[in-house]
Amino acid sequence: MNSSQGEGGSAAANPGFAHDPHFDTGVESIKNNIRHHLLSFQGRDPDRSGAEDIYLALAYTMRDIMVEKWIETQKTYYQKEQKRVYYLSLEFLIGRSLGNAMSNLGILKDVEQAVIELGYDLEEIRSKEEDAALGNGGLGRLAACFMDSIATLKIPAYGYGIRYEFGLFHQKLIDGYQVETPDNWERYGTPWEFERRLPVFPVKFYGRVSTYEDENGNYRSDWVDTNEVLAIACDLMVPGYMNDHVINMRLWTARASRELDLSSFSRGDYLGAVHSKVSSETISKVLYPPDHNFAGQELRLRQQYFFVAATLQDIMRRYTKKHDNFDRFTELVAVQLNDTHPSIAIPELMRILLDEQGLRWEKAWKITVDTFAYTNHTLMPEALERWSVDLMGHVLPRHLEIIYEINQRFLDQVARKYPHDTNKLRAMSIIEEGTPKMVRMAHLAIVGSHSVNGVAELHTQLLKDRIFNDFHLFYPGRFNSKTNGITPRRWLLDCNPELASLISEKIGEGWITDLTQLRGIEKYIDDEIFCSRWEEIKLNNKKRLAQYILEQTGIDVDATAMFDIQVKRIHEYKRQFLNALHVVYLYHKIIREPDAEIAPRVVIFAGKAAPTYWRAKRIIKLITSIGTIVNNDPRVGDKLKVVFLPNYNVSQAEIVMPAADLSEQISTAGTEASGTGNMKFSLNGALTIGTLDGANIEILEEVGEENIFIFGMTADQVNYERVESSVTPRQIMERNEDIRHIVERIANGSFSKGDKSLFEPLIDSLLSNHDPYLLMLDLESYIDCQNRVNKAFLDKKGWERKSILNVARMGKFSTDRTIKQYAEEIWGIPV
Repeated sequence: MNSSQGEGGSAAANPGFAHDPHFDTGVESIKNNIRHHLLSFQGRDPDRSGAEDIYLALAYTMRDIMVEKWIETQKTYYQKEQKRVYYLSLEFLIGRSLGNAMSNLGILKDVEQAVIELGYDLEEIRSKEEDAALGNGGLGRLAACFMDSIATLKIPAYGYGIRYEFGLFHQKLIDGYQVETPDNWERYGTPWEFERRLPVFPVKFYGRVSTYEDENGNYRSDWVDTNEVLAIACDLMVPGYMNDHVINMRLWTARASRELDLSSFSRGDYLGAVHSKVSSETISKVLYPPDHNFAGQELRLRQQYFFVAATLQDIMRRYTKKHDNFDRFTELVAVQLNDTHPSIAIPELMRILLDEQGLRWEKAWKITVDTFAYTNHTLMPEALERWSVDLMGHVLPRHLEIIYEINQRFLDQVARKYPHDTNKLRAMSIIEEGTPKMVRMAHLAIVGSHSVNGVAELHTQLLKDRIFNDFHLFYPGRFNSKTNGITPRRWLLDCNPELASLISEKIGEGWITDLTQLRGIEKYIDDEIFCSRWEEIKLNNKKRLAQYILEQTGIDVDATAMFDIQVKRIHEYKRQFLNALHVVYLYHKIIREPDAEIAPRVVIFAGKAAPTYWRAKRIIKLITSIGTIVNNDPRVGDKLKVVFLPNYNVSQAEIVMPAADLSEQISTAGTEASGTGNMKFSLNGALTIGTLDGANIEILEEVGEENIFIFGMTADQVNYERVESSVTPRQIMERNEDIRHIVERIANGSFSKGDKSLFEPLIDSLLSNHDPYLLMLDLESYIDCQNRVNKAFLDKKGWERKSILNVARMGKFSTDRTIKQYAEEIWGIPV
């Protein structure tokens, strides 16, 4: 197979711009290509086409431009034989691609003019694109931001994952309850991908292990009697910013090795005839199947191994084109594991090197450790993935054998360092003893990687001091910090064009690829014209969001009010419940003290709860119930509104982030690994109210304590309270009348039509001495901090000054900086 077949398939045959690598991307050329795609790809009359037709034609046009640049990029990789990075992630929360493509290709203005001349509105056209919801939250969005920065920095790299047919569910709110419906984002196909006929890789499951001696007397294993699924490659182009460099994400689709069992069909067993096909293709059907039962757990494990096995075969295909041994493998290959989901790649690479390539264990293990690096994304023990030994042995019997061998050799090393310390062996073992026995995938990832990084300074310190202290002491220097970031192309240039234009007018466009240059706007902080435009742009963004809220929820909000926003996955540790408690406090304060100087406020929530996470779903119901009461109370009017936006996704975030005045980052200290929503809000001029958790600490260090609102306990104080409990929730309620009133109003059914049982589980948890997220212990501090926010917002000039300084001092939080650190400090690639 030659390189063009393996990487590009039949891409070059695509009509359009793909005739000349130096094609014209001017207005007339864009118009001609739109007409061409309307006719040849869609069979539509250009004079009678709608906005959706134009969107598809424009997307194909962008794809034509990108694929030419991608082919040239791939050629340089082969010519220079550069080290390549393979970024493995079970999630890529891409969102929409059209706006990002136009901006990064540097042709947004020409496209806008071309579309106008064809009689259409670009914003309407952009709205026709479905979000590619191939991720759940921060993990997947970070991966997508990383791809943008990797392309912009011209790092030879690929993203690998799964092309889910159904993304994260579509969320509806019915009577205030979350209701999930399928998110069939590809129901009409997508213009952004190339499905490749080659390469196609078989992926094995189940079966048994056969052992034998080879001709040299060496012990060998053969994985036999397996079921096979075919992995089909789908490539999505990712353009760097105005640099002619385009990389790709390769997402795998599962296909059955047999479409139809003719023997079953002949017997009249029509369902049985397609059973194998349905079972096989379920692997790439749904993002995160529920794993509360054995079938769901088995599917999750199969998904993880499926994309890892296909990816490693692809890596081997590229490497073995020019190399017949593995002496240079780690010079040319770096694999980054985005959390524990892809960590089954470690025993898979060992299997390939041992069983297929015939390497001895010691050499294979050195290659494996030097190849892999692992990013940890969580401090929550329950989120550190574990699989039962029985399940692993059933689905991947050879891998279980290899894991046991890795573990034995590792524990032998531990025993030599800590003789007679059985507790240490038990704590560090990859296999967790018990009923049932479990495989600790995070332990496997640490042992099998040369680098383990956290995603913020606090997160990394907690990994070293608490979660994986034994491993940190055993592998000095292996743990390191790489604070997360966001791409300024999507999260300022594209989603907030007015603000981006104002900044560029004053300091030039260098900030787009060097975010530290934003410091240059500080000198305009006393410039009345600049500040007036800053205020006008924020108001315009808020009006846009207000209109969106009206369309989505029917709630009419005042755009001049403070927009107090918390948008993220609904989880107890993120403490949307704490925010709701403050809303109740504010509601009662407005009623009790109608003449109090309270800034009008719109409190906006958005986010999805996992379908089986009933407590998180009950928090959504509480928020919507509070909103129903508050929004319809004539005593309140426009002083307070409560909004829950349904179906939070990347496109919604691009409307929400630029409009925020206040960003709620209020997780229990020591629970959020980093957070990136905090960065997106600050980059768009919002002020943060938050705990000393995750990247909030580093934002505080950058923007200055006078430009952020910090409350609550530190991670050390949280740890102490969980053990010693200096005060109980009920004691807090008894000594603080405001807090007692909040709790009583929820408990007595004031927000549930008199139904005291509806929110009883939430109140019981709130008042429990064993609440792991310590809401009551932070509530007093949170209310006091919100009162400071209220006072600050009433000082319009002072607030605006803080807003400007937040944007100016966000230079650290670009994924360009993060990726440079990964490249130079982990992957060994100079940038």
